[in-house]
Amino acid sequence: MTRVTTSLVPTVRARGSSTGMRRVGAVLTSLWLPVLLVGIWWFATANSSSPFFPPLGDILVETWNQWVVLGAWTNAVVSLRNLFIGYLFGVLIGIVGGSLLWRLRYLRIAVNPIIYFLYVLPAPALLPAMIAIFGIGDMRQIALIALGSIWPTLLNTLDGMRGIDTVKFDTARGLRLGGWRTYTRLVLPGASPQIAAGMRASLTVGIVLMVVSEMVAANSGIGFFILQAQAEFAIKKMWTGILVLALIGTALNYLFVFVERRVLRWYYRSRALGSS
Repeated sequence: MTRVTTSLVPTVRARGSSTGMRRVGAVLTSLWLPVLLVGIWWFATANSSSPFFPPLGDILVETWNQWVVLGAWTNAVVSLRNLFIGYLFGVLIGIVGGSLLWRLRYLRIAVNPIIYFLYVLPAPALLPAMIAIFGIGDMRQIALIALGSIWPTLLNTLDGMRGIDTVKFDTARGLRLGGWRTYTRLVLPGASPQIAAGMRASLTVGIVLMVVSEMVAANSGIGFFILQAQAEFAIKKMWTGILVLALIGTALNYLFVFVERRVLRWYYRSRALGSS
């Protein structure tokens, strides 16, 4: 027995090292292109004298000065607060609305033209109407973010629920599951991968609308900071806002993927087993 246990140790170690190498390889694969592009940007602008394309090193120094020393980070806090509230409302409405449309067929048929009309309507075009309804405060920005975040989540929720195999519903009826238990134990888990995809698309839309809403009739936020710097012809200051916005968007995207991988771990494991 001791021999068998001892012989398994090298195998376990080999598998662990192989898994570690795969993770390192995945990280390097995802990082090489951004590192290359940043390097090209750095060397291409190193000796730049153009006021519109300053050296990347100068932009990084100005970013530290503006966003850390001078306290421009408060604009990021305002933007993230509005984004979080608007995105949360939009996603909740999208999931609940998609569930109702899946459950109520006649309601789905009746509102289908309206939903697709609102889906293809550019949300920034509604900004004047939002200002007229909500004024120029944060509520107008939150409402616009929420409105734009609804549709990707709603449509993906509806498609995900409609795509569940009917055999699973027959099994649920055979097990005498009620409507609510069928919804929570079958419908939501079955549609959750597609719901997550819709939520990720809603996050992208929400970030765009966050910036757009802050560029009109606002007095704070990243979009306001960028537009104000452009109006002052402070180009390096403007680039710092763009850089901070890109970093925030990237961080939020990776955070979403991290949470999604943990919540839907069962789904990714089943996919990995199915492909092996």
